[in-house]
Amino acid sequence: MIAGFQCAGCGAWNETDVDEAAGIRQSYVEDCQVCCKPNVLRVQWEPDVTEFTIFAELE
Repeated sequence: MIAGFQCAGCGAWNETDVDEAAGIRQSYVEDCQVCCKPNVLRVQWEPDVTEFTIFAELE
């Protein structure tokens, strides 16, 4: 499922592909598509609203 996050470094909006089969809580690193800084993404699946919540912080 395609979801998005705001880069913790430059504030740019990024899209990411979240694997729904990986569980309701996930954590992985993805580089910003604009500034290339690595963001640690903490992903949580919200089944009540059928969407992901993503928190980003710099690695």
